[in-house]
Amino acid sequence: MSKLKYNIFYSDEVFSHLLSIDKKYWPQIKHKIIEQLIHEPDTETRNRKPLSNPPIDDRWELRFGPQNCFRVFYKIDYHNNEVLILAIGVKIKEKLYIGKKEIKL
Repeated sequence: MSKLKYNIFYSDEVFSHLLSIDKKYWPQIKHKIIEQLIHEPDTETRNRKPLSNPPIDDRWELRFGPQNCFRVFYKIDYHNNEVLILAIGVKIKEKLYIGKKEIKL
């Protein structure tokens, strides 16, 4: 039995979010998004969970990277089998940065 495959799309803002992240991490970010979200984006794991109080208009969070510092916020369109990446950020201690903007948690 094969798993359902989701198409991954990025909001226009995501590319500006990446500009504030060291370019050496971009391939890892892309790889993790595909690896974690293409088949089961709504399966809760240790590093993937639905958000109860999202800081932006999103539904899920994926965390990974050195000290789990990267955050990917996304929502799922079940009707079209799509995952829309809404934001990519960096969490440093208790602060979340998306682009150059600090987001209140």
